[in-house]
Amino acid sequence: MLYTVVFNRKFLYNHRFLINKSGDFQQMKLSKFFVVLFFIFAIFLFSGKQSYSQLGNSNMTLLANKNEHPHASLYSALWGYRATNGREYAILGCATGTAFIDVTDTANIHEVDFQTGLTSSWREMKVYSHYAYIVSEATNSGLQIIDLQYLPDSVHFVRTFTYPTYNHTHSIQQDGPYLFINGGNVSVGQADQGGTTILDLTSDPELPVKRGSWGTYYVHDCRVRNDTMYVCNIYDPPGTITVVNVSNKDVPSTISSWVNNPNPFPHNCALLPGRTFILTTDETSNPVGKLKVWNISNLSNVTFVANWQPTGITNTIVHNVEIYGNYALIAHYTAGVRLVNISVPASPTEVAWYDTYPSANNNTYNGVWGVFMLPSGKIIASDRQTGLYVLRTSVQVVGITDPVNNAPSSFELKQNYPNPFNPSTTIEYSIPKGSNVSIRIFDVLGKQVGLVADEYKAAGSYSVSYDAGRLASGIYYYTINADNFMQTRKMVLAK
Repeated sequence: MLYTVVFNRKFLYNHRFLINKSGDFQQMKLSKFFVVLFFIFAIFLFSGKQSYSQLGNSNMTLLANKNEHPHASLYSALWGYRATNGREYAILGCATGTAFIDVTDTANIHEVDFQTGLTSSWREMKVYSHYAYIVSEATNSGLQIIDLQYLPDSVHFVRTFTYPTYNHTHSIQQDGPYLFINGGNVSVGQADQGGTTILDLTSDPELPVKRGSWGTYYVHDCRVRNDTMYVCNIYDPPGTITVVNVSNKDVPSTISSWVNNPNPFPHNCALLPGRTFILTTDETSNPVGKLKVWNISNLSNVTFVANWQPTGITNTIVHNVEIYGNYALIAHYTAGVRLVNISVPASPTEVAWYDTYPSANNNTYNGVWGVFMLPSGKIIASDRQTGLYVLRTSVQVVGITDPVNNAPSSFELKQNYPNPFNPSTTIEYSIPKGSNVSIRIFDVLGKQVGLVADEYKAAGSYSVSYDAGRLASGIYYYTINADNFMQTRKMVLAK
């Protein structure tokens, strides 16, 4: 490692006993002066974990830092939102509520509204349609529902949603028109009250419908794709990730599990395109948790592939990971924001980083909590001490979530399968360019009875599950609207 010691006028003044006005050494011989220099250099070299791995930033630059809600309970998670008019927003978890920050104009990044909440050091959120859903660990915090359609002027508080025995949550995930709330007391009556409960938004995003729960073990966080939920049990049982079938939203069922060895403490996970590999994060301080890569192509025989730590750093803790195409965007506490090429899962390669906590690299839970990449390519991150960071990387990253090989050449809505179905079916669609996509379900009278998708999607091919368990048998129609494209198909629910 290379260190540079700079001797400025202040240093010379503080050590003036070494030098007289003519520059000659009087009170020390030259050899003794260099002994002093050696000890100063040694202090820099061996000053411990706090400084040895501060490498500066690479391929990532700061656009703005907003620290407008400092508090002893610190900042927490964040998420992103792209409105139908193309404006982009950061949604930042603060100790006393949630900040909504317009990050569209690099020269004018500013907070547009703030939704108060019960004080908590843990606040998470996800977005579906033009609604934000916010949870926290504060007792009686429930699920806050915020309407975002009035941005950039303001946001509108809709309600706090609860159900009997439920009042607080640790984390939240979203897959299509379904929310998965985890931890807290979301699953009272199950073996563990801090499992996962599924909330159905298909009828009305402002009035979630409680569906089934999975509470075999405590759930710290989860990730859901194609009716399969990957559950981070963190410490219960020690270090296990459980795979759960959620195709029947009323009765989730366990498929398999594995222990996230070595040093198993899985806090968060994310799936690579194609869902043959999964990344997991162990949130431990001693030994420090690492990012791990697992091959999940055979859920009966999940195999370890590789682990990863930041360039030149071995003493910081990994926290959250999000995947965009062939890149993993990682919140790595005191090591900051890290961008890793995972096109070769067995050999993750770091390509960019930005250190929001430059004072130290160590095994504490300070620094970056959450990360998100917006469709424009802007990266947003939440630092526990200093708030929101808006960043730009010089690495060309396609902001897709799952799975795309080559961009389709045209818009297409495919026939659902199975059809007829009971009660779940899969709807696939393709879009050749980034678009706001909605898929709505109608009965034979033309009344909307379901909302399957309503969000911005990058160019690609997608599939979404629809559970019609609450509907009566009969003929239904589903319609996609994307850009100027509209198409309708018929499906049959046969109970």
